[in-house]
Amino acid sequence: MANYNKVILAGNLTRDPQLSYTPSQTPVVDFGMAINRRWRGQDGQQREETCFVDCRSFGRQAEVLNQYMSKGRPILVEGRLNFSQWEGKDGQKRSKLRVIVEQFQFLGAGRAGGQGASQAAGDQPAAPPATEAPQNSGQETPPPEFDEGGEGIPF
Repeated sequence: MANYNKVILAGNLTRDPQLSYTPSQTPVVDFGMAINRRWRGQDGQQREETCFVDCRSFGRQAEVLNQYMSKGRPILVEGRLNFSQWEGKDGQKRSKLRVIVEQFQFLGAGRAGGQGASQAAGDQPAAPPATEAPQNSGQETPPPEFDEGGEGIPF
């Protein structure tokens, strides 16, 4: 049987991104997202629930997220689930499920011509690209903060 691990989320940051570095100096950013779901119950009442998700990104995209994102800003992320287990200082077993971001797109205000930034990463943390050439499809050029190259998500 084949395995498949893909997550696509659109929501808002619940806190400012936290940038750190691995011992090999690879940038790592951690941030939280809130994804809201609204529906009408059988009784006709409007209902809402919020799902909170922790996310992590590596390399150049970690630097971009840290530079341009802040609490409350909307974002679309595509990635994979990662489950970590460890033993805490108190001896208790701990675990965490998070999304490892492989691509992202800024959403909301500031998008020009429907283009956002998107960065791809393989299964390993990405190294900063050697060159970053903006895509030019004859549309208005996005502001520099959203012009990080790569392919946007097609919807």
